[in-house]
Amino acid sequence: MKKTLIFGGIAIALIAVLIWFGKKNNKSAISYETEKPFKTNIVRKTVATGKVIPLEEVEIKPQISGIIDKIFVEEGAEVKKGDLLAKVRVVPNEQALTNARGRINKTKLQVDNAKIVYNRNKKLYDSGVISRKDFETIELNYNQARQDLINAQNDYQIIKKGSSSSSGMANTNIRATTTGMILEIPVKEGYQVIQSNNFNAGTTIASIADMSKMIFEGKVDEAEVGKLKDGIDIEVALGAIDGKKFPARLTFIAPKGTEESGAVQFKIKADVTLDKGYFVRAGYSANADIVLEKKDSVLSIKESLLQFDKKEDIPYVEVKTGDQEFERRDIKLGISDGINVEIDSGLTADDEIKIWNKVKGKKKEDEEGEEE
Repeated sequence: MKKTLIFGGIAIALIAVLIWFGKKNNKSAISYETEKPFKTNIVRKTVATGKVIPLEEVEIKPQISGIIDKIFVEEGAEVKKGDLLAKVRVVPNEQALTNARGRINKTKLQVDNAKIVYNRNKKLYDSGVISRKDFETIELNYNQARQDLINAQNDYQIIKKGSSSSSGMANTNIRATTTGMILEIPVKEGYQVIQSNNFNAGTTIASIADMSKMIFEGKVDEAEVGKLKDGIDIEVALGAIDGKKFPARLTFIAPKGTEESGAVQFKIKADVTLDKGYFVRAGYSANADIVLEKKDSVLSIKESLLQFDKKEDIPYVEVKTGDQEFERRDIKLGISDGINVEIDSGLTADDEIKIWNKVKGKKKEDEEGEEE
């Protein structure tokens, strides 16, 4: 009898333990939260990196070689077309100077000889000894000799001083060829400069640009260039100006790409609309937000709810069918902005989708207990 009571007590205790474990297991069952699809606007963008530069930048070069004698302007100054920027002092070549001086002496002898012939034949013409035709030929030779002397003297002055007395403007004076702001003066007083000619680009004295006309110049990847069109609106953010975006319009897409770090990049340009409240300097680094696709009020879900089949790479979600019961639902996706993705087919607005990263159960309760 006593043994029976002992075994009965043990059995009762064992049943109590089993009941306690059963309740504990039921309590720790995981419970998934759900979320329904929603309608929102989705904009697919790409970002082009580049810089902001003037629409037209003009480089001023000398018309004669020499040494910078004086610079009359500073970088950042506003100038008008024709303003004096700098002056060049000519350092003549001795051989060229000697040849020019010799040519003057030679043409002087020709002029003196032609004058003697002219005076002698003029008396004969006045006396009727020679014809008018013969006299006109002699007169022409005399006038040509005088003109050759003038040319030789001008050449000598150009070689020696950089300009002739008959010219209206000295080549040694470097003047602005356009109106704008001085962006850069890469030379200093005393620098030697070379004139621009067919074989040499010449030394740049200054660069001038109209700062009221700026463009964005950047590059986009080949995977996205096909979706761009001339005339689309973009927004340009400058690294030097926080919290401000300037509207711009795409005006150029390069027909040929260049390979950079294994990827093909295409150059783009856009006219930037400036704000008078901000001074935009040439060369500011910039990023352009370009809208590739945009859809309004489309059925969407968060991208974090998506799963992909490991074998076929098909997107799917798990849809609630009962109390903590879910089934796989293959879906077709549309455009995405990196946070939300459009649902083309496979879901309705009433479907409840399993949220994988949010659970209810023992683990969550334990975390809440630790926080307390």
